[in-house]
Amino acid sequence: MNSPALSLRHNHFLNGGSALASGIRLPRSISSSSTSSSPFRVRMSLQENGPSVAVVGVTGAVGQEFLSVLSDRNFPYRSIKLLASKRSAGKSMKFEERDYTVEELTEDSFDGIDIALFSAGGSISKKFGPLAAQKGTIVVDNSSAFRMDENVPLVIPEVNPEAMAHVKLGSGKGALIANPNCSTIICLMAVTPLHRRAKVKRMVVSTYQAASGAGAAAMEELVQQTREVLEGKEPTCNIFNQQYAFNLFSHNAPIQPNGYNEEEMKLVKETRKIWSDKDVKVTATCIRVPVMRAHAESVNLQFENPLDENTARDILKNAPGIVVVDDRASNRFPTPLEVSNKDDVAVGRVRRDVSQDGDYGLDIFVCGDQIRKGAALNAVQIAEMLL
Repeated sequence: MNSPALSLRHNHFLNGGSALASGIRLPRSISSSSTSSSPFRVRMSLQENGPSVAVVGVTGAVGQEFLSVLSDRNFPYRSIKLLASKRSAGKSMKFEERDYTVEELTEDSFDGIDIALFSAGGSISKKFGPLAAQKGTIVVDNSSAFRMDENVPLVIPEVNPEAMAHVKLGSGKGALIANPNCSTIICLMAVTPLHRRAKVKRMVVSTYQAASGAGAAAMEELVQQTREVLEGKEPTCNIFNQQYAFNLFSHNAPIQPNGYNEEEMKLVKETRKIWSDKDVKVTATCIRVPVMRAHAESVNLQFENPLDENTARDILKNAPGIVVVDDRASNRFPTPLEVSNKDDVAVGRVRRDVSQDGDYGLDIFVCGDQIRKGAALNAVQIAEMLL
């Protein structure tokens, strides 16, 4: 995701103020040094005893969100280095009222760097991640490059922090830590508290994934297509090979020989690794929907032990990083729009699965911001665990 993100500082409305477009919010933008205002709140963040940090892929949607989360969470650092491709090198950016120059990512970029946050694609991670780790840097990687490597922890801090207990900042030893796929993070944030109580035997997931998952260019194209369709024009299809506006289609990840696409198999394989349970049964169907930001997921659960819906709701209300939106009387439940730019994952539609006998099955509906908790926030939380 190296394409520049759109501004988040104002809601984006289509020409003519169409109600269809009201409330659309796009990824937070880094201000250039020539801009008078900054999207990052001002604070004294430079701390001599803090780690040195590098952000790889800083010009992409997730890279920019890395900076936003670092600022929002008051992450301490003694220095920060902004890294991107040669194409973006030399750009001037303002972060927390300080001017920085984007540097080209090279083999020498990680000298003296304690923590590196990567979001520049799998090929870049495979090339530079191990190199950085060899230099003593702890790499938190947002790509799929290392997720299924048995020697690399795959971590959601609220779910399996113990997986990275052996990684220590200041030990002089570098390491790779993988950020799970966004759909996996959002799903397991909601399901794991229930799994701990009743043990999930089988999980069926249907995802409704926003344009944000395909990067800023896909979000821009969705806005453009919406205008074009409303004006009766042929939609521009550069990012996806079919119309996205007012449509939905199977996730664009490559189809595997078993008929599942890569996104669906990530949910299967990553869940088993994160839960350390190779026997849990997981199946998924992943769909792209014309939503700007934040993914939604319908999750059906079958348990080994009984768990009634009221107990499940109470468990979720007390789970970290979860907000329950489950108002049956008002028919009010989680929506992608309401979780956009929010840290918490919202859960609702908590109900007994009537196709199963007793209290051995539940259905839930989950929404989470793919760029925030599904990517940048989770990575920064991993970095916080190292402090």
